[in-house]
Amino acid sequence: MEIKQIMNNVAEFFNEHVAPPHKITSVEAREDEGWSVTIEVIEEKEYMKKYAKDEMVGTYEVLVNKNKEVTSFKRQDIRYRSALHVEV
Repeated sequence: MEIKQIMNNVAEFFNEHVAPPHKITSVEAREDEGWSVTIEVIEEKEYMKKYAKDEMVGTYEVLVNKNKEVTSFKRQDIRYRSALHVEV
C-alpha cells in the first residue's frame, strides 16, 4: 500500500502544480529511504489542440522523501505522444 500512496501523492501534486498526469511509469525505493518516481504528463494540451498538432508528453523524474512528500521534480524528456519511446 505504500507505493499506492506515493503514486497518489505524486499524481495529486502534478495535477495541482504542473499538469494532469498521463501515467506513472516507475516507482523505485532509494537508499536514503525516499523514492524516485517517473511520471508522464500531457504538455500544453490546449495549444496543441488549437493548432491540430499531436500532443506532447513530458517525462519527469520526481523525488519523494520518506514522509511521502514530493521534494523535487525535473523534466527529463519531451516527445510527441505518437513518437516511439524506446529505453535501452
